[in-house]
Amino acid sequence: MSEYQERLDEVIHSYDGIQEYDNPLPGWWTFLFAATVVFAIFYVIYFHSGVEGRSIHDDLMNQMATIAEVRYAEIGELTPDRETLLQYMHDEKWLAVGQVAYKANCVSCHGANGEGLVGPNLTDRYWKNVKSIEDIATVVATGAGNGAMPGWKTRLHPNQVVLVSAYVASLKGTVQGGKGPEGNNLIESWE
Repeated sequence: MSEYQERLDEVIHSYDGIQEYDNPLPGWWTFLFAATVVFAIFYVIYFHSGVEGRSIHDDLMNQMATIAEVRYAEIGELTPDRETLLQYMHDEKWLAVGQVAYKANCVSCHGANGEGLVGPNLTDRYWKNVKSIEDIATVVATGAGNGAMPGWKTRLHPNQVVLVSAYVASLKGTVQGGKGPEGNNLIESWE
C-alpha cells in the first residue's frame, strides 16, 4: 500500500460501504452551538421558572389590561341599568365591542346571529330568565339555568358585560330563525 493510500485511509471512514471524509466542523459553528446551549439554559431558568410576570402569558395579560383601561377610559365604569343599556344599544361604535365579546364567548351556545343552538334563541320575543332589559346584564354576569349558562362576571370586564348585554338586547325582534320560542313573551319593548 502506498503512503498516499495510507494517508487517505486515515481521513476516510467507511460505513456500510459508504466512504466519507473526516471533516471537522468549523470553529465558528462549534462556538455558536455551544453559545446557544448556554443561552438556552439561562433562558429556561428565567422565563420558565414560574416567577410571576416573566412569561409571555403574563405579558399578554398586562397588555390586554392596559388596552382595556385605555379603551374604557373614554366611557368610564358602566352600570348595567336600563338607561346605559339603551344608550349603548344604539351606539354603533360600542355595540361593535359588545358584538366582539358576544362572538368570542356566546356563539357556541346562542349561534352567530343569536338564533339559538344549545342556548335559547335571542332574536325572538320569548326569553328565559329575562323580564326587563336590566335582567340581560344580570344573566350575563351571574349565569342562569342552574349552571347551564355560566356567569361571565369573572371572565369579562364589567364594561364588557354591559356592552355584550346591549348587543344581545339589540338582537331582540330581529328573528333569525333557529330554535323555537322558549320562555316568556316579553311585553317590554326596548327596540
